[in-house]
Amino acid sequence: MLSTAEIGIDLGTANILIYSKSKGIVLNEPSVVAIDLNTKNVVAVGSEAKEMVGKTPQNIVPIRPLKDGVIADYDVTAQMLKEFLKKVSKKMGLSMRKPTVVVCTPSGSTTVERRAIHNAVSSYGAKHVHLIEEPVAAAIGADLPVDEPIANVIVDIGGGTSEVGIISFGGVVSCNSIRTGGDKMDEEIINYIRKNYNIMIGERTAENIKMEIGHANENHTEESTEVRGRDMVSGLPKTVSVSSKEVYSALKESLEQILETIRSTLENCPPELSGDIVDRGIVLTGGGSMLNGIQDWLSDEIIVPVHIAPNQLESVAIGTGRSLKMISKLQKAAK
Repeated sequence: MLSTAEIGIDLGTANILIYSKSKGIVLNEPSVVAIDLNTKNVVAVGSEAKEMVGKTPQNIVPIRPLKDGVIADYDVTAQMLKEFLKKVSKKMGLSMRKPTVVVCTPSGSTTVERRAIHNAVSSYGAKHVHLIEEPVAAAIGADLPVDEPIANVIVDIGGGTSEVGIISFGGVVSCNSIRTGGDKMDEEIINYIRKNYNIMIGERTAENIKMEIGHANENHTEESTEVRGRDMVSGLPKTVSVSSKEVYSALKESLEQILETIRSTLENCPPELSGDIVDRGIVLTGGGSMLNGIQDWLSDEIIVPVHIAPNQLESVAIGTGRSLKMISKLQKAAK
């Protein structure tokens, strides 16, 4: 057992991942907490709480305390972190006495938002809390040579935000963050089906549709799936068939926003580094990079090679954990 744990936390809008220096990824669960409104106690966290979404009695409410990559409900986030760290401590035999923690933050987050993240982690009793920008963590986790004087372009499409960063010499040269990601895409699917079919569906159903028949490329082989929801006119359950072309039209706006963010980041790249981007291309990471056809679609749009990171879902958490090695160097440099 370790006397003090060194852990990295990817505090994502959709999922929370915890990385231990000694054991790698030790936790990967949805950022959902179920709260009993009568007692204000936490009933369940993570996968167990996500299973409850849309199926609970009135007194139990599943909450997602992180919105658009930042803390929306401070107290619930602190409770959720506490429960997850307890779980890791029990499961992995890690001592959580005054751990050193590195947490990633969206590059566009404000000082107030960063302080909220810092305080939420500190409230668990962390000895040191360090914040690292999400694009840097994602690039480290994707095995990019971030320390070298070459352009490493990372596009991290998460649940709440999409981050685009150009990293060279261990720092961010140019970056942009938009509050469009997997959650916004799910929302667009919900709105499309409500508008066109008069049917209300839940977030989980929308996410399943996106994963099953969602495409980034307009020219794809058409597929369809059965969608079950509540008819808004009769109030009764109803099943309709939805095609992948329809899902594409629902996702189109979000994809265009992500593309625009990539373009504007590349436009701000110093000319010396632009040559590297032509040769090396960009690397996609995050849950959004699992959308069907996104690699080919982006490659056609920006005319540079597009690669998918080896562990796209875990890149940020792995990078956050690996950056623990760099922390001591950074601390020395700051003194």
